[in-house]
Amino acid sequence: MNREATATYERLPGTEDTGVGQDGPTGRPLPDFPVPAPLNGHGPARIIAMCNQKGGVGKTTTTINLGAALAEYGRKVLMVDFDPQGALSVGLGVRTHELDVTVYNLMVERGHDIRDVIQTTRVHNIDVLPANIDLSAAEVQLVGEVAREQILSRVLRPVLDDYDVILIDCQPSLGLLTVNALTAAHGVVIPLECEFFAMRGVALLIETIEKITDRLNPRLEIDGILATMYDGRTLHSREVVRSVVDHFQDQVFHTVISRTVKFPDATLAAEPITSYASTHAGAEAYRQLARELIARGGAP
Repeated sequence: MNREATATYERLPGTEDTGVGQDGPTGRPLPDFPVPAPLNGHGPARIIAMCNQKGGVGKTTTTINLGAALAEYGRKVLMVDFDPQGALSVGLGVRTHELDVTVYNLMVERGHDIRDVIQTTRVHNIDVLPANIDLSAAEVQLVGEVAREQILSRVLRPVLDDYDVILIDCQPSLGLLTVNALTAAHGVVIPLECEFFAMRGVALLIETIEKITDRLNPRLEIDGILATMYDGRTLHSREVVRSVVDHFQDQVFHTVISRTVKFPDATLAAEPITSYASTHAGAEAYRQLARELIARGGAP
């Protein structure tokens, strides 16, 4: 995406004057994240867990739209719905109530082929491993299993070479399902609502990530903290972002996702904002996030 094209995108309040080389909402000069080069082939996938134990911070929205932006750049993406609410699946047009086999069955039963459970979507280069309310029973059923923290890793292993990126949309808790996601992952993206109460849980989440790195998954790293639901018109949003940057420095993405009604509109239409409102600033923000993630080495 060249700068001339970027300049034509609708700007959200509080972001009108930000551009490459100027200070962005994080108070740091915004780098020029280049359009990534095409890949020669697919796989092995890098697995990224979208994680925050607080609900309503934009995990599912970010999973769908970051995945769609990566797909636009030629990356083959598998999205794993790991929340019993099934919002990711619904947001990609999957009728979850009609499914007989989901990620839940792969977790608790033997004999299923993950490729039979994965659903193609209407979005080029994006597949989804769906979930529904059945997944809520998995935590209890897995408690007595041997190596129960590593079951999702085993489930995903057969398709690692089929994809470039696997995004796991975690449920809003730090229970066994989230531990499974973090044990399977190479990296974690932490969406953080621009609200002071949302900051309080991040230290606990990072402590959990450090424990999993020490005990279960030494390759796990934090890819970045993503400020979401930003409103540059309010002092509160601006102060939260600056405070997060003060605390976590370079772990915070330069990209900030602003609040806009287009995100719920796109969810209602069961498609990513990158196709629902392709020229909207929200779509460009997720394209920028995809470029930044690739530039940081968080995706191929």
